[in-house]
Amino acid sequence: MFTVYAIKSNVKNYIYVWMTNNLEKRLKEHNNGYEKTTKPYIPFELIYKEEYITRPEARTREKYFKSWQWKDFLKSL
Repeated sequence: MFTVYAIKSNVKNYIYVWMTNNLEKRLKEHNNGYEKTTKPYIPFELIYKEEYITRPEARTREKYFKSWQWKDFLKSL
């Protein structure tokens, strides 16, 4: 299973969207500062997720999540 997820910084106006096959591990990596891209924005909270069976399905959805229309929706959560 692959999870497409969105996390939101608790201290800055920043939303990060990506996909993974181990969501729990990835959230820990983000919140412990192991991710270079998200380190300046920790801590994070999970605001949205969807699960897919195949990687290509998840990748397609991830690309959609990164569009400006979807980002506006995520900011409203």
